[in-house]
Amino acid sequence: MSLQGDSPSLPRLLAGMPAHGAMGLQEHVALHGEVPFGKRRERRGAHALIDLVEQAGLLGRGGAAFPTARKMRAVSDARGRPIVLINAAEGEPTSFKDRALVEGLPHLVLDGGMLAARAVGADEVILCIDESAGPAFPSAVHAIRERQHTSGHSLKMRVESIPSGYVSGQESAVVNYLNGGPAKPTFTPPLPFQRGVRQRPTLINNSETLAHLALIVRYGPEWFRQLGTPTHPGSTLLTLSGAIAYPGVYEAEQGAPLESLIKAAGGTTSPIRAVLLGGYAGTWLDGQLIPRLALSNEHLSPHGASLGAGIVVLLSHESCAVAEVSRVARWLAKESSGQCGPCVHGLHAIASAIEEVAGGIASAGTGQNIARWASLARNRGACRHPDGVVSFITSALDVFAEEFADHAQHGPCDACARSSELPLPAPVRAARAA
Repeated sequence: MSLQGDSPSLPRLLAGMPAHGAMGLQEHVALHGEVPFGKRRERRGAHALIDLVEQAGLLGRGGAAFPTARKMRAVSDARGRPIVLINAAEGEPTSFKDRALVEGLPHLVLDGGMLAARAVGADEVILCIDESAGPAFPSAVHAIRERQHTSGHSLKMRVESIPSGYVSGQESAVVNYLNGGPAKPTFTPPLPFQRGVRQRPTLINNSETLAHLALIVRYGPEWFRQLGTPTHPGSTLLTLSGAIAYPGVYEAEQGAPLESLIKAAGGTTSPIRAVLLGGYAGTWLDGQLIPRLALSNEHLSPHGASLGAGIVVLLSHESCAVAEVSRVARWLAKESSGQCGPCVHGLHAIASAIEEVAGGIASAGTGQNIARWASLARNRGACRHPDGVVSFITSALDVFAEEFADHAQHGPCDACARSSELPLPAPVRAARAA
């Protein structure tokens, strides 16, 4: 995994990232200093920390880009004693930035959780990690134990292992699991900020968002805004994979050219046919657009795309796009939580139709059926899973229109037998408990 930045002002989040293992508490404090506001107890809803976050303009890095300060105020103003939930349960196979942070820099993430808890009046922080996340789990457990042996850290902190699954990391699914149910999204309302873990108001942010918060409180909102754009300030972590020399997690300035990220990762390994932004709930764009693309939602929006949780996948000309899309579409259909018609029937039907096109056995109206079923599935699910799958598939049908037409007429191509460039999860290991 390559972890670096391409700006003189970077790295920020990844500063001091060890090549192996995790940064210990003493090293962390030596690099960043003690946590500010350590002994202050201010009235809930009026904590100066929330004002700092608002002035910085920090947006959530979990995919929705929701203003972090607004979410914090909603939890602070809710009735009941809040809980802070750090969500590092990445079910997206093309993203591993959150687990990389927890694995290498757990104290930066815990700082953010602790500061957020003090801001909203919480007495408990729960760090949730996917059960297949490897070293991230013991790294987090060890970091919490380190803190328990120091003074001034009375806040309750624990680590929870979340079952692997594409929808398991969705915030309502995590809350449902912690409340004793399956790791599946639930119908809302109530929203987690109203009634979440144990029916208490729950602030949920991913580990990158809270790591940014920890630095903003230390260095100030003006420092944070020295990078990025006025509406999307700061830096962001990006998981880069596909036809690239050094895939991994990179830190880049919001709004930086996509080409600069590719250069920092050693360049492409073959000509690029297309780029997938936002992962398997994201959008395909033609590779010819890469010189015109910048790494922020405001720049990608005119192209109908976003960074989502900070995901960039490069697909080469050597790969068969139809086979790739067909394989992922079937996996996404199987990853449904099976709670509503658009997932149970719609995604299965769409995946089956794409498989027919890929195999050259589709009927004349199959293409129209895919488009119609996709429109019926959009905005109708119990969670956002169908919407993401529809975005992935419909953008693929647009970008790879010639390839789909060729397969529908002639069947599989020579490249169909190549190893896939789009990752899917390995078999899940057994869950662990703290």
